[in-house]
Amino acid sequence: MSASRPRIAIVGASQDRSKYGNKAVRAFVAQGWEVLPVNPSLSEVEGLPCYPDLAAIPGDHLDRVSLYVPPAVGVGILDQLRDKRVDEVWINPGAESPALLARAEELGVEPIQACSIIAVGENPARFS
Repeated sequence: MSASRPRIAIVGASQDRSKYGNKAVRAFVAQGWEVLPVNPSLSEVEGLPCYPDLAAIPGDHLDRVSLYVPPAVGVGILDQLRDKRVDEVWINPGAESPALLARAEELGVEPIQACSIIAVGENPARFS
């Protein structure tokens, strides 16, 4: 992780507060991360600017990318990881598939299959 606030892109960020793509944004903000929501259909999430894809995020490094998208969308996102020098890729429950995991392996990405909200020390229920 970087010396400044760690940076996370939440792919599949949502304005719907009942969705995990929104709960993750709030959980990481609560833990002091620089949160970069990603959703091509939105301009902001929880008051933060929303990016259409990883390539649109300023800078060339992300500490973490957390996927809250269908597996077919996630496969496409994996191709953008190399340019952002991503340290960790989290595949949240429901975002995984054999094709996504195979593509990650081809790219040399070792995804972490777990709930990134719990891993950052938060309980998703807190953000209901």
